[in-house]
Amino acid sequence: MAVPPPPSAPLKSDAATPSNVAEWSVGELASALKRTLEDAFGHVRLRGEISGFRGQHGSGHAYFSLKDGTARIDAVVWKGTFNRLRQKPQEGLEVVATGRITTFPGKSSYQIVIETLEPAGIGAWMALLEERKRVLAAEGLFAPERKRPIPYLPRVVGVVTSPTGAVIRDILHRLADRFPRPVLVWPVRVQGEGAAEEIAAAIRGFNALSPGGPIPRPDVLIVARGGGSIEDLWAFNEEAVVRAASESTIPLISAVGHETDTTLIDFVSDRRAPTPTGAAEMAVPVRADLMAEVADLARRQREAVERKLDREGSDLRALVRAMPGVDAFLAGKRQRLDLAEARLGPALAGNARVHRLRVSRLVERFVRHPPTLALATARGRLARIGDRSGSAVRHGAARKGEALSYLGRRLVIARDGTLGRARAEQARNHDRLGAVQARLAQGIARLTERRRDRLGALTGLLGSLSYRAVLARGFALVRDTAGAPVRGTAAAIAAERFTLEFSDGTVTARTDPARTESGAPDPGGEGAPTPARTDPVRTKRTPRKPAAEPVRQGSLFEG
Repeated sequence: MAVPPPPSAPLKSDAATPSNVAEWSVGELASALKRTLEDAFGHVRLRGEISGFRGQHGSGHAYFSLKDGTARIDAVVWKGTFNRLRQKPQEGLEVVATGRITTFPGKSSYQIVIETLEPAGIGAWMALLEERKRVLAAEGLFAPERKRPIPYLPRVVGVVTSPTGAVIRDILHRLADRFPRPVLVWPVRVQGEGAAEEIAAAIRGFNALSPGGPIPRPDVLIVARGGGSIEDLWAFNEEAVVRAASESTIPLISAVGHETDTTLIDFVSDRRAPTPTGAAEMAVPVRADLMAEVADLARRQREAVERKLDREGSDLRALVRAMPGVDAFLAGKRQRLDLAEARLGPALAGNARVHRLRVSRLVERFVRHPPTLALATARGRLARIGDRSGSAVRHGAARKGEALSYLGRRLVIARDGTLGRARAEQARNHDRLGAVQARLAQGIARLTERRRDRLGALTGLLGSLSYRAVLARGFALVRDTAGAPVRGTAAAIAAERFTLEFSDGTVTARTDPARTESGAPDPGGEGAPTPARTDPVRTKRTPRKPAAEPVRQGSLFEG
């Protein structure tokens, strides 16, 4: 940027003012910067994480980057050096590289030409990736039984990718070549801040489409992105994307990066494609191959039907040739019919003779034994049976009467026995009741005696614990006019009048305010409180109770 001259300097035209700054060509400046950088640093040892390693180039050289949390530097390993390295470069591996710092004028960038490579551990990105992979695998999101088959010929294909990259063009071109299908593209960012949330929302959005709605629901989803470093592909390692892919009810194909790139969505998807073009090939079959296969199946089906018809026709003709003629088939039947007709006449005549003989025999039996004789015999038997039934009824009634009288006698005997046992049991119960009553009376008497002795002991203990026993030893109980105990000098001064209860009576007293002051007593001094003066006029005595009367339990502060 040109710097304007100071305001005080006169303005001059550029054409009239020659510049004394040396002119450089681009190549001269690049060479000078290269010499300066190589002279200032020379050999260095760098510690960083390998990023963007895709294997050896076609020339045999290897190109990648070394990075840490704040910066990155391009790195190159020449073909001869690469073959001598004991530790080969690996994506995400933290290494210590030794080499020369130089510049690459073709890109105006600086780089390190690595001569030796030593492992230093797994980089931060790879460590985070492995930890996340372990946690999600423990939840069962990568289990093989969760994988679903991809539809052979989907009606609609959904694609989640960037709308401006080459990925979507490759997918559309490949689908058009193999088998044109309707494609729904959900445009998202595939790297950078917010990319993971957009990808997860796109997967869930496709699954939220209802079948038969205004927007057709895809039968298969393709989540695709081109190649890049682990940082560029990190959005597909986010937990939100992995969980959205695992919750998808639509079969999902992941096509993130190149064949050597691996992200967490590859483990949870139903199929992993090495490239976005490979995902399009997995999604649909080749239309020409499918048509050729259908035509081949139709040809094979037609030939199979023709062969079956030929075989069935041959079998039918063989059966027709083996089948006998109509005359040969009916000759035996006709002969049997003729034989049956010849035997039918004699058989009918013989059958008639047999039945005629049976009828004649039945007639002879009726003549020898007419029905009137059998009827008279039956009437005589019936008359004899009628007399026998009356006598049988009378004999049965007599037997039943004897049985009933026998049962009555047994019942009387059983009743008398039962009553006797009941009286004996009642007498025994009466005796046991008298014994129990006597034992109860004795027990009540003993219990009453024990309770009386215990009551006497408690009465004596009550008398010994009563405050009146304390009064009998020379103490007095002080109460105010309300009957509340007075416990200190201040309370006595405030009460002015109080009663003194002795063992043999009660005395009314009052304090003299002029001779009473608070504070610690000073016996014999000027400040000693004046003792309370009794009022002989209002003195009253309370007679003591007889010694035989039980003393009620009380306290020193009772009214």
